[in-house]
Amino acid sequence: MKPRISVITLGVDDLQRALRFYRDGLGLRTDGIVGTEFEHGAVAFFDLQAGLKLALWPRRSLAHDSGIGPTAPCATELSLGHNLASKAAVDAVMAQAQQAGARIVKPAQDTFWGGYAGYFQDPDGHLWELVWNPQLLPPD
Repeated sequence: MKPRISVITLGVDDLQRALRFYRDGLGLRTDGIVGTEFEHGAVAFFDLQAGLKLALWPRRSLAHDSGIGPTAPCATELSLGHNLASKAAVDAVMAQAQQAGARIVKPAQDTFWGGYAGYFQDPDGHLWELVWNPQLLPPD
C-alpha cells in the first residue's frame, strides 16, 4: 500500500454542531453540508492541506455504511496532531478551540522530548493534540 490518505473522517453525533465548531470556531474552510438528498449522505468536508480533507459524517451513517453496529466513542483510540510553528501558536490555537467549545483535557506545556504540546476534545470527544516540535516545524 502506498501512503495516499486523502480523507480523515470523524463520526459525529450532531453534524450541524460539528460544522459550527470546525467552520465557525476553528476557521476551517468548507462548502458546508452536502449530500442531504441521500438517506445516509449528509457530510461536511474541510480543506486541511494540499490533498487532505477532513470529513464530518454522522456516526449512524458511518456505522450504516461500514456495516459495523454503532459503538461507544473512545477518545484514546486516536488523536489528530496539529503541528504549529511556535509555543505561542500552540497557545493561540488552544484558546481558539476552547472559545469554540472544545474541552481542554491537557493544557499546553513543555514536553519531555523538548517540544510543547497540549490536548483538547472537540464537541464529539475527538482528541486533538496541538504541538510545537522544533524538529518538525511546519513549512509555513
